Amino acid sequence: MEIIYIALLTLIASAIGTITGFGTSTLMIPVLVIFFPPVEAIFLVAIIHWFGNIWKVALFRSGFNLRLLILFGVVGLSTSYLGAYISLGANGQILLRFLGAFLAGYSIFLVFQSKFKIPAGNLTALLGGALSGFFAGMFGIGGAIRSLFLTAFDLPKATYIATAGAIGLLVDSTRIITYFTGGATLPKELWYGLLLFIPISFTGAQIAKKIVDKIPQNEFRMVISVFLFAIGLKLIVWP
Repeated sequence: MEIIYIALLTLIASAIGTITGFGTSTLMIPVLVIFFPPVEAIFLVAIIHWFGNIWKVALFRSGFNLRLLILFGVVGLSTSYLGAYISLGANGQILLRFLGAFLAGYSIFLVFQSKFKIPAGNLTALLGGALSGFFAGMFGIGGAIRSLFLTAFDLPKATYIATAGAIGLLVDSTRIITYFTGGATLPKELWYGLLLFIPISFTGAQIAKKIVDKIPQNEFRMVISVFLFAIGLKLIVWP
């Protein structure tokens, strides 16, 4: 039954994560750590998340933005190591609540100031890559910060999702290699479960694509803001 529950969770998280460009890990990890040790839960979600990013790139490949991938991805890989190092001695709950308050506050601001956006440019991309990589390394939830800065570029829906997926793919590849070489593994039943979770995550991504196609471009940024608020509130209440 655990495998069925995880598969259902994967379907929901994959659909939401594909639409918004973030959220898969934030939804899955708090649930899975109830049933599995944290290292196993994070490792499992990292693998599912990696495939989820492949689906984003594959399904929305017509909108790929190579320049933003390079600017976000390269610096993000470096700062993810810094975040992982600092997390060893930091108070994680305080930092997560601070991040949650920032995301929730910024999303509320966007509701009342819908025309506001972070200035687009190379510096914005580098800063977004650095911060998202840092929080990914520290907590595994860099996607929300990445999306915050990606929305500054007013990308078409397909470009936004494909680019977010490609950046996440770079970071996830590094994380999975690090976990595996560090000795992380999964129980046998979860390895077999991946044979179900991976195609289920693709189904979730396909459902998301149909939903995204129906969202008007001028409302897409507001959809992202709503999910940013939900993630921020979740981190404040349950870091």
